[in-house]
Parts: sequence; structure tokens; C-alpha cells
Amino acid sequence: MAFPLDIRTELHLAGAWTDISPDVYVRDQKVISRGRRDQGAATDPSSLSLTLNNRDGRYSPRNAESPMYGLIGRNTRVRLSVPSGSSYLQMDADGSQHVSTPDVPALDTTGDLDVRAELAPNWYGPENQMVIGKWETTGNQRSWVLRIVKGLVYFHHTTAGTAASGWFAGKALPVLPERAAIRVTFDANNGAGQREICFYWAESLAGPWTEFADPVRLPGAASIYASTAPLKVAPSDLTIDPKFPRLPFSGRGYRFEVRSGIGGTVVAAPDFTAQAAGAMSFTDSAGRAWTLTDNAEIRDREDRFVGEVSSWPAKWSLDGSDVWTPIQASGILRRLGQGQKPFDSTFRRRIPSGLPVAYWPFEDNKSAGRAYSPTPGVEPAAVTGVDFEALDTLVSSSPLPQLLAAGSLSAMVPRSMPSGAWQVEFVYNADDRAPADYAQIVSFSSPNGTVRRWIISLKKGVARVQGFDSSGTDVAAMNVGVGDDIFHGWVRLQFWAREEAGTVTFRINWQDVGGDAGGLTKSFPGTAGRLSYVTAKWGAGTEGWGFGHLVVLDTAQSSLLTGADDAYHAETAWARLVRLAEEERIPMARIPGELPTERVGYQRQEVILELLEAAAQADGGMLLEDPRRVGLIYRDRSSLYTQAPALTLSYTAPGLGPDLEPVDDDSAVRNDITVTRDGGTSGRAFLDEGALSIQLPPYGIGLYDEAVTLSLAHDIQPEPVANWRLHLGTHDGARYPTVSVILHKPGAEAHIPAVLRLKEGDLLRLTDLPPWVSHGDVDLIVEGWTETLDMYRWEIEFNCSPGGPWNLAEASHPRYATVDTDGSALGAAVTASATALTVLATDAEARPWTSNPSDLPFAIQVGGEVMSVTAVSGTSSPQTFTVTRSVNGVSKSHPASAPVHLAYSAIASL
Repeated sequence: MAFPLDIRTELHLAGAWTDISPDVYVRDQKVISRGRRDQGAATDPSSLSLTLNNRDGRYSPRNAESPMYGLIGRNTRVRLSVPSGSSYLQMDADGSQHVSTPDVPALDTTGDLDVRAELAPNWYGPENQMVIGKWETTGNQRSWVLRIVKGLVYFHHTTAGTAASGWFAGKALPVLPERAAIRVTFDANNGAGQREICFYWAESLAGPWTEFADPVRLPGAASIYASTAPLKVAPSDLTIDPKFPRLPFSGRGYRFEVRSGIGGTVVAAPDFTAQAAGAMSFTDSAGRAWTLTDNAEIRDREDRFVGEVSSWPAKWSLDGSDVWTPIQASGILRRLGQGQKPFDSTFRRRIPSGLPVAYWPFEDNKSAGRAYSPTPGVEPAAVTGVDFEALDTLVSSSPLPQLLAAGSLSAMVPRSMPSGAWQVEFVYNADDRAPADYAQIVSFSSPNGTVRRWIISLKKGVARVQGFDSSGTDVAAMNVGVGDDIFHGWVRLQFWAREEAGTVTFRINWQDVGGDAGGLTKSFPGTAGRLSYVTAKWGAGTEGWGFGHLVVLDTAQSSLLTGADDAYHAETAWARLVRLAEEERIPMARIPGELPTERVGYQRQEVILELLEAAAQADGGMLLEDPRRVGLIYRDRSSLYTQAPALTLSYTAPGLGPDLEPVDDDSAVRNDITVTRDGGTSGRAFLDEGALSIQLPPYGIGLYDEAVTLSLAHDIQPEPVANWRLHLGTHDGARYPTVSVILHKPGAEAHIPAVLRLKEGDLLRLTDLPPWVSHGDVDLIVEGWTETLDMYRWEIEFNCSPGGPWNLAEASHPRYATVDTDGSALGAAVTASATALTVLATDAEARPWTSNPSDLPFAIQVGGEVMSVTAVSGTSSPQTFTVTRSVNGVSKSHPASAPVHLAYSAIASL
């Protein structure tokens, strides 16, 4: 990368990115800050500072003569980028974005198919992302499509072009790098009369391919429909589920292939890495002509910041000769942290995300006279005979009303509700008082269904469903035997009806909050219609019952409330994060680790940012801002374990800044830690011996205690979490608070590709350090950084924490696959040149060191000197080690009884 540095600044205006680089003061330094600062537990909002030339007033939002009038304002998106050296397809999950080639006979593969895609999408996020396919819903021209959603990859195909003739197969993705290739093969007849779909991944389209799941076999050999649809990279389908549309993938596309036959002839091969930035059309190596839509973009830039401009201050000189706008842009964390009210209850948040036809939470205040609806266009429900805000025992809800001896409900359903399927659901608590005779719980009215009025009544042992037609005849009667559990604690009652080919199927279903479920299904000839009212007449049989969260949906068999009824207790930290992001429409991506994230506790009524951070802190990972879009990324705790260095800086080579100042201090030391589960028990861990123990000097450093409360699900979690935090807090190594890299320095250009790929949480390694700093390499975790750019300067100051405690046991790792003994020491003093050591066990339970030649060599440390053990004789204490001395440059004599340890011992992870 050459200097002067090609820095580009763009604003997102009218749905497209507009280059404003000519208006950025070229001598002005652009300062970017991101990640954690000052050893913080939470990520700080990222920021960008730069100055715009505003002499013509175009960057004044209130200037009606500005060409940007009405286009810029609060939270206008901005991005700053530098050259990346490679082209790619940029996709932003806009339903109008795609790249297509017209249908030709070569693309109408109806038999075996091989589809490959090399891309960097949001592999594990909530978006329903379409990757590549021949898939047009208009005119039923569906052939096949590949899509990704929540860490799953799906292959869909149809036999007749219609939704009804469609089939799909899906598998969970393994832990993939940010950029990877996936491959799906379709065998129309595997020889056993079945269709067989196989799933593979590789680091690039060149392979080699690894099959990551068992094949999916579908009954019956069949051909793929030969549709007239064009082949599209990033198609879309808004018809399957308008509430969860299938949109183009979000991220970057590099190369794609479609082959006729498994491993067969390439019939399409769009390669975006071979195209010029800004190109809107090209022809691939298979002869296919491709065209980009207006919003799709081929870029060759690497974004250093993507965020929002929250203010547009105007500055000018006294004589008016200069007018400028110093803008400060921020990442999404700033907006999420601005004056948010506490989160509503989990029910109150979850139910609207499913776009119900009508919803009445019944979480109204004590003096309320009717039940408010948050659903647009829905009138409040008329309610009598209830004591609002009387019951606070449902963890997923704010206080709910209690029914009095006589009461009523009348809730009008909007006339816009479609016919054909519907569902009504609510929660109640009978407080262990089952009525002796039938007591009406709820009823529904339909203006056009075969059943015009449904009534649900309960008594001890029996639930009764009655469905009366327009003449008053009960045409859908059903009695269900029930146990006492539906009268104990909070219960969710669900009733749905669905019409198919002149038959109405209906079901009543109960779900104990956080417990068991059960119900009964029945059918009758007729139509389901729609609902117009939900009503109830409550009497003495329901006195004292709790009631709330009445919801009407235009679908049947919905599981919208599942999990929400017990405040999502015991979902994983990632499941909590991705669900909250989906509910709040926050883009969310993930850097996964090999281990599952921790299980978290009840979702409390906090602001959204506190809920997100609570889940991240329970797992111990990093909640970060996405560097490529206005959104978030969660980095799993286990993704930090035993990493290869993302950036290596040598003390003796260009690049490393001059301000390297290691600090041996106690600012991060914690040697006595108590972790409390929110709403539960506590666990304690402390270090009682060693250099950083709670013992007073000189045997330790004294007490450095810490107490934290975390959103954990179970009482068995606090103790291991406390021990993990103790491990981090008692790592005996120097801190390197800041490490800088000077990229404009001659010879430092080689570091730029690694710097452009580096993310918070990556490992930075310092090598070739002088002996007064360290003997051996130093590993650091990058917590965040401050980046300064102008035409001739590019410097980054990394905020770091010790990487040593994150180097944990890994079975096949060349360093961290061996476990230390329980205690060993030198049996006799050795000189600085001795190559034979006598090693004694200092613990009666200690097992001897391995003498197996296949385990050699291994590294040990004695008094700060690292030695390589090339042979071990003897199978019990004492043993003789043959060693190579001064591996880390330390050369000295050692006294008898000097402790002997593995230089790189395997440490178990949380």
C-alpha cells in the first residue's frame, strides 16, 4: 500500500454510498477508536473524528440550498476505508440487491447438481440469508436455492416450481472462519431410490472439501424443476414468511460455482475477486453474462470504521473565509446506550416481534379501567371485575390482574385479519382452585367461520370446548380430561384453528410455564374464518385467578411464546444475544468458539444494552461493534482460547512503535473472587499460595478481592466461573497496556494485510524483545485500539491485556497438549552448562515424567530458564533429564530444590 494513503470517506445518502472524500480536510487527522479502553469490562462505543470543508454549506442539515438537504441529519451513516488490494461483492441485505445472469438451457440442471460459494456472510446471525439460486416466486419458477440462517445451511429444491412441491435439507455449520467456502451436492438418485444432499466446507473454493454433516436423504428419486428464473447471487424471497423474509446475504461474496453433475461441468462461475471495483456487469469463465442491481457493489476497500454521525456542528472563522464541520461519528453502542427506558417484560417484548393481529398484555397500572394494546390499530380491551397489578409471581411479566367474583372481557379484533387460520393464547393462574362446575375462561367470535362462537370452560378434571354455528348448534364439541397441573401455578393456554381443503382442524393446548405441555386435536367439515372479538364472562369459579397476555395471531400452531413464559431461563448466552437482536432489529454477528456459551438466567427488565452485556459477561466473551456495518458482534469466550497470532511484531524489525512500556503492577490482580448467580447462590475461589496469593508478603501479595453478580442459569455455575476469573486475575506476567504499530514507516507495509484482518480479541505476539523486557515471546490480547490516519501517517495504538492465561489445553497443539506434574524440583544443583538434570517428585501423589520417545522433546522451565528435554531415564523419582539449555536465551546455574515445571503447561478451560 502506497503513501500518500488513499483514504475514502462516504456517507449513506438516499440508499447508496456517496464519496465525500474531496470535502475532508486532507491535512486533518482521522482518529478512530474502538473496543475496550482502560481495562474496562464492557466495550466502549467506537468513534471517528474528522473535519469537513463546509464553505458552500452543504454539510449544514438545515440549509435548504444544500444538495444534501433532507439527506443528512442525526445518525446519517458514514464509513471510512482504505484500499484492500482485492475485490469482492458487497451485500447489505437489501431485498432489491442481487447479481443475476439470464436463464439459458445450460443452467437448467434437473438432475445432479453441485453448488459452491466462497463468501463472508453473517454465518451465525439471525438474518434469513439467500446465497445463490434459480428461485422466482412470481409464476412459480422455483428451481433450487442455497440459504444460511442462524448457523444452519439449507438447500431447497422443487419438482414443479411451486411452494407445495418444495423440499429442503439443512445442517448446522461447523465453526467457520470469517471467509470460507461452502458446498452442497444434490444427487437426484443415489441408487436406493432417494435424493441425497451432502454438505461440505473449505477455506476457499479451491478446497480441499470437508464433509461436515451426515447426508440428508429424501424419499423418492426426483428431478429439479427446470424454471425460467435467472440464476442469481443473493436472490430474495419475501413470500414464504413476511415476518421473517428471506433476503440477500449480508456481507461479502468472493467466488461462486454451479456445476451440472457432482464435480461435473461448470455452467456458471461468477468470480468477483477478478472484477474491477465499481463494475456493474461482467462475463464469467463459463460464458455467463452477469449484471448487478443498482445497490449491489463490487468494492476493493477495507472499512476501518462504519458508524453514525450524531451531530453536524457548524464552525467558521470570524471573517467568514472558512467554514467547516468537525463531525464525530459513533458506533451503534452509543445509540443503544442513549436514554433507553428499562426493557419491558419478556412477554411484552417477544409477542410484538411476531406481528400479532392483536395483543393485550394486561400489565396496566392499578387504577386502569381497560387493557391497553401496543399493537397498532388495536383498540383497548374493555374489562370489568379485575384487580390490576395484583400478581407479580410470573417472572416473564410485569404484575398482572387478579379476577374478582364477577367480571367481563370484550376485546375487538381488527377487521383486517385474514381468514383461514388463527390462534388465541394467554396465561392464567388458578392458584390451585379448580372450579367444581364449568367456569367460562374465554370465548371467541367469528363473523364468517362455520363456528361463529367458541367457548372454553374448565372444571376439575375436564376442559370443555364448544363451537356454535350461526343457528346455535354445537358443531365442534370436545371434552378433554385434564389433571390438576393446569390449575397449579402459571399456565399458558393456546387454542388454534386451521382450514385445509374444507376441513377445520382445531386444538386446545396447555403449557405449564417452564414445564410440561399437553392437549387434544379435533376436526370438522367447514371453514375457519377469522376472529372479530375475544370475550369472557368470569364468575365465582374463577375468582382469585390471574390472567394476562392475551394474543391473537393469524397463523396456527405458532410457538411464538415458547421460552418467553419463563423469561428464557437457561438459554445460552449466544441464544439470548441473537434473540434480543432479532426482537430489536439490531444486526448481530458472531465469532464462535469450539465450546458452547454459558447458560444464562432469567431475562430481567433492564435496558437493552444492559441485557446484551449481561449475557456477554455471563459467558466471559466480548460484545463488540461490527467493523463493516452498524451492528454488533459477539465473540465467544472460547474463541479466545489458544489462538495463533493474528499479528506478530518484532522488536528488531520496522513497524513496532517506540513506546513499548511493560508494567508489573497490581491493577488487574484479583486473588479472591466471589461470583453470585443473579437470584441464586454464590461460589468463591481464592489463591492461597504462590507469588500472587492472598498471603501477606513475602509469601504472597495480600488480599485483592472481587465480588460480581452474573446472569447465570444454575447454582452449579458460580464456582467454576469464579475459578476461571481467578485464573485470569492471578496470571503472573507483565502488562503491556499499549502497543503501537507505525504502518507508514518504511518496511512496515508487510504488516498492513494482518492489521486489516485483525479484530478485538485477537492475539498479538511480540518477538525478539531485549532481555531487560522479556526472554521469549510475549502474547497479548487486543482489547481495542486508537487509529490515526492522514495522507502520510498511519499509526495504531493497541490496548492490550495479557494473552498468557488464554493459552489453554488443546489436544493436538504442539505446546499446550501436555499436562504438568503435581510438583517436581531439582535433586541437585546444576551449573549453567550442565546437560543432565536430576529431577525429584515433591508431591507424594505426583506421577513420574513421561519417558516415551514419542512425547519428546518437551520444554521445561527452571528458574526462568527454558530447556528442551530430549531424553528421560527412569520411571520413578528421581529421574534423569537430558536437556538442551538456554532455549529462551537465559543461561545460569540453578540450586537444588529449584522447582521444575513444564514451560507451556496445558490448563483446562472453563
